[in-house]
Amino acid sequence: MPTEDPPEVLSLSSSEEASKGCEADAPAQRPEKSCADKIAMVKRALASKGRVLISYSGGVDSSLLARIARDALGDDALCVILDTETYPRRELDEALSFARSMGFNCQVVRYSALEDPAFKANPADRCYLCKKASARVLKKIAGEWGIEWITDGVNISDYGDYRPGITACREEGIWHPFADLGISKEDIREMAREMSLPFWDKPSSACLSSRIPYGEPLSIEKLNMVEGAEDFLRGLGLRQARVRAHGMVARIEVLDHDVGKVLFNKDPIIRAFKELGFDYVALDLEGFRSGSMNEVLNGHPKN
Repeated sequence: MPTEDPPEVLSLSSSEEASKGCEADAPAQRPEKSCADKIAMVKRALASKGRVLISYSGGVDSSLLARIARDALGDDALCVILDTETYPRRELDEALSFARSMGFNCQVVRYSALEDPAFKANPADRCYLCKKASARVLKKIAGEWGIEWITDGVNISDYGDYRPGITACREEGIWHPFADLGISKEDIREMAREMSLPFWDKPSSACLSSRIPYGEPLSIEKLNMVEGAEDFLRGLGLRQARVRAHGMVARIEVLDHDVGKVLFNKDPIIRAFKELGFDYVALDLEGFRSGSMNEVLNGHPKN
């Protein structure tokens, strides 16, 4: 979370990128429109604001929003990457590469999430704490640039799980143009494909803290172990994979059709994971699913 020292800012010019969650209410879905209509709606909505700051991570949602914002506003669309210990280096590299290729007006802002003891304790409302802190950083940057509107890629599909961060965004006045316009994750992928954007089928991602069970304190060592393990799996061609760290046990989640690939490569996987510091390596027979750590929560309804 932000400390008394100002966050470190790296710029990329446009010439070159816990129950609080249950309070969030999903916007109503709107009548079906074509991809071109949806793109035009988002572009008009962004253009109407004059200047916007996009919370940009390089994922499908924020990347599409950033591209449409650039088309609508040019350099008056400022993309900001919040770079913390929980943000994978691979994701940062990909986000910057795409920002350069698209000519985004982009900044990287570095700050430590783990310096906040409440976040580091990894409670069930961890995402709420993170979004409150990141909103403070984004608001500071927006103020320096004279920007009133801070936006992100939240869409109506995000309201189907336990997402306390959405409540924090609402409290901080973060604008979700996709959600407001009734646009889903599937819509976003279709829109990106319509625009011939290379990331349209990019697997979903999440911050590294989501790999650690609630209540188990976060540390840079654990986050690095998880990141290294997931990078190794991707090197084997497993595009959609999660490594959940239960103490010194690595629990691997992959799609059903990739189970055979994991078993075929079990010996190199075991060696690599143990070199990273894990004592045991397990394959989750339920397979990959986003937010699997939420399955053990009781009394935390979906958004």
